[in-house]
Amino acid sequence: MATINENLNAWSNYKWGQDGNEWSESWGGTDYLWALTIYPRIQTFLPAKTILEIAPGYGRITQYLHKSCKKLLIVDITEKCIIACKNRFENIHNIGYFVNDGKSLDMIPNNSIDFVFSWDSLVHAENDVIEAYLGEIASKLTPNGIGFIHHSNLARYKDSTTGSLTVENKHWRAPSMSAELFKKYCEQIGLICIRQEIINWGDVILNDCFSLFTRKNSRYSIPNRVIENIDFGKEINHSLYISNIYNINLERSDELTKETLVKKIFENLCMKLKYKEKYD
Repeated sequence: MATINENLNAWSNYKWGQDGNEWSESWGGTDYLWALTIYPRIQTFLPAKTILEIAPGYGRITQYLHKSCKKLLIVDITEKCIIACKNRFENIHNIGYFVNDGKSLDMIPNNSIDFVFSWDSLVHAENDVIEAYLGEIASKLTPNGIGFIHHSNLARYKDSTTGSLTVENKHWRAPSMSAELFKKYCEQIGLICIRQEIINWGDVILNDCFSLFTRKNSRYSIPNRVIENIDFGKEINHSLYISNIYNINLERSDELTKETLVKKIFENLCMKLKYKEKYD
């Protein structure tokens, strides 16, 4: 299990050498992760007046969210992460910073949040944490507020008799959490899932889920649609493929020669052929 204390210890002692961007390398970088994977899934709800981001780490996605709202509130259990975000965004004036206990959102006013977001963090949170957060979020959302939370689906692979996992937990996902449980927790507190995309994150099993939810009486309240996206890995590979063609980062020079440009383009075309051969 990934308890609150285990998460706190893990991320407090993590080196954060690349500010979390190391987890975007599979996409070809964080810009590509945002533009090709995250933004298309949440663009309907942006911009929003007030956004709450849970577990931002060192601000990997925060850097985009603050541009899409009047006020961004970020909450993390790890003080080290909040301090890093304060330093990183010290010249940005629409962000509020909070350290919490890993479950409560007492610092957030009720009926104040238009969009709740969490990416690649609560996948390590067990079911008690997700249930607690949803209970808090239910009172924080505005009448038409929306939430998008990336969480574990590993409990789907538990043996019904023994309770043991029938698959290897390669990516430190919370074994007690699933898409079905997320939906259940929402229904118990007056929320409703409207989309759940169950994906294979770095694996062949459907170990993760993106849950989109709102209040039951929200204007967005529609029947839930559950999608099993077994091709999520291909989406990532496609992003990497594009980045290797078009992400030409030349060193700035007053004497940029034609030979330098041609050489760099050729290198990226070679990368294109490499990934075409690997993933076709």
